[in-house]
Amino acid sequence: MIQKILCPTDGTEHSDLAVIYAAQLAARFGVPLTICVVNIAHGGARGPVIHHWTDKEMEEKLDRATALAQENGVADPKRVDIVSREAAAGIVSYAEGNGYDQIVVGTGDKRGLSRLMLGSVAADVMARAHCTVTVAR
Repeated sequence: MIQKILCPTDGTEHSDLAVIYAAQLAARFGVPLTICVVNIAHGGARGPVIHHWTDKEMEEKLDRATALAQENGVADPKRVDIVSREAAAGIVSYAEGNGYDQIVVGTGDKRGLSRLMLGSVAADVMARAHCTVTVAR
């Protein structure tokens, strides 16, 4: 039985589909939904850490996903920003450390040879996650 759902978003159309599905799932089962954005950290060792997105961009992505969740039955989703060197690792680590038992991720439309290539965030999350992962398309 689902108890807590985590849905990462990056503000793209395919992650919007994941947010919509996750919100509908959360509403159907009456469980909490958390929307997260992972801000990739670059650099460090001998130079400054540079984040992929600004705070404003992170907030915009969370605002967009929150509005979608609200339109699909979740009145007050939790919002989280995660800083990580790698998106999938950040998502899985947060989910495991905070007791999530369902992750809903989106994936782009891959056709032809690109379907054979693993390496997308969704594929990495599926390979690493301790819990059920749903890929929304």
